[in-house]
Amino acid sequence: MVEIPGGKIELRDDRTKQKWTVELEPFLLAKFPVTQDLYYEITKETPGTFKGNRLPVETVTWKDAVTFCNLVSARAGLKPSYSFNIDSQEITFDSKADGFRLPTEAEWEYTCKAGTTGIRYGELDTIAWYKDNSGKTTHDVGMKEPNVWGLYDMLGNVWEWCSDIYDETVYGSYRIFRGGGWYDEARGCIATNRRRSHPTSFKIDDLGFRIARNIAGKTNR
Repeated sequence: MVEIPGGKIELRDDRTKQKWTVELEPFLLAKFPVTQDLYYEITKETPGTFKGNRLPVETVTWKDAVTFCNLVSARAGLKPSYSFNIDSQEITFDSKADGFRLPTEAEWEYTCKAGTTGIRYGELDTIAWYKDNSGKTTHDVGMKEPNVWGLYDMLGNVWEWCSDIYDETVYGSYRIFRGGGWYDEARGCIATNRRRSHPTSFKIDDLGFRIARNIAGKTNR
């Protein structure tokens, strides 16, 4: 986990043309997307379409991702960040819990940019696996250059689930994912791209996740 300094980020939605600013407390974010070997260690499941211990896990739903977070929290003796209501199928989030969680999209974009102001934190071929260089597959995490905060694969390889609901009034419970994947053209692998889909049924071979955690004594706003 890498300690990310507090700050603020302006987000935008190209669909609605809205912009808004989010202030962030310091938090922790995993250096790499969750790998297949770690996912198997925690869940005893191997959902990936592509197989390899150091490949990012993919073909997982948002619910799979937050279930993983809770399992890791339990193993570490931390308070789970998510609660599951069996009757309503509702999943609720405790922002004050000290357990592992998915990053918010504000945290994700803020960390991806790592103080830079462009659409990417480096030259695309040096930082990301995407359609032009991936060979139609995922690749081991950490093989491309990191951003200046030491985070790898923030763009390309696999998209990453975030915690946020996209637009509840229009899309219901759809959750956001960020970052672009191995199948995307260059225009898909930029820090500001936002996509969304169903949290319990949508899974695909270029969508995974990485985990975050509150720093003790601080909570995300």
